[in-house]
Amino acid sequence: MRKARGLVQKGCKAVQDLNLLKLLQSEIQHELSSDPFPTSRSSSLGDFVVEWDSPQTQDVVLRRKLESGEEVAVSAMLGPISPWAADKEDSLYPRHGEMKICVKKPGLSSLLQFDCVILEDGYGFRIRDCYYLHSPARIGPSVYRGRCFHDLDSKLRSALKGYLAAKGIGEELTNCLLHCLHKKEQGQYVNWLHKLESFVAKAAKPE
Repeated sequence: MRKARGLVQKGCKAVQDLNLLKLLQSEIQHELSSDPFPTSRSSSLGDFVVEWDSPQTQDVVLRRKLESGEEVAVSAMLGPISPWAADKEDSLYPRHGEMKICVKKPGLSSLLQFDCVILEDGYGFRIRDCYYLHSPARIGPSVYRGRCFHDLDSKLRSALKGYLAAKGIGEELTNCLLHCLHKKEQGQYVNWLHKLESFVAKAAKPE
């Protein structure tokens, strides 16, 4: 009787594994055949080059060196899922982007840092905060970073956004970044599904 019960349990587990395997294969096929994030018409990295884009991480780092010798570094990753995105019929992306921009003058250790949010395709980006960092290696909680960006004069806020635009930070770049980040996450999800499929397939094989 104990042996029969063991065989029944093994049989049930095999059926469950096979059902899970079919579901995983169906999900993989769906992800590979669909394109939920079509490339925007106004999507380009411009003069920026990709410095870091590891398939094992969530972030992407871009860099550009201007003729003046200034260096502009951009790092970006996806933010949390927007709870209201699913309710918007025209919403293309379920998540916004978190972007950090650093501008450094040649021969100086100081830099300007901008913390930004990449908005939905077609809306560009919004600056959250702007900092002047005398020495990035010596940043601490007591270092004064300036007033909150939304407390600054509206003309100054507009001028700072124009300053970034002159460095190549515009809607084309942010559209491209948001697209690339979502495609990267989709690729990581498919890779995870493949690993799970392989694990379940081995468990479902009869001994």
